[in-house]
Amino acid sequence: MKIIRTDEYREMADPTPPGKALNKILTTADGAKEIEGIFVVFPGIRHGRTHYHEKREGIFVILSGRARITVEGRDCPIEAGDIIFLAAGEKHTITNESGEEFRFMEFFTNPPHEADWIPVE
Repeated sequence: MKIIRTDEYREMADPTPPGKALNKILTTADGAKEIEGIFVVFPGIRHGRTHYHEKREGIFVILSGRARITVEGRDCPIEAGDIIFLAAGEKHTITNESGEEFRFMEFFTNPPHEADWIPVE
């Protein structure tokens, strides 16, 4: 068992190593076999890259801030408290133009993260 306390992630200093885009918070080291979790901090202005996953389903838990998720060309505002499900194959990106930090967690099937990340050109 692992308890992930969202309040701690809302307030902690960004633990993401320099040069990395995410911080893994649930892995095989925790006993997870078919799921992985990451914690992501976007600065006040950040444009993500549009991509998709062939096999991976994901759930995003928005912790703080406001941003926009674009899925299959459709823009949707998102904010703290929202939970988003993405099916495998859906092309998506998150853009933060709020001027304020944006934090979220993503939990997804078919880990590891790096194995199923396909950019859209």
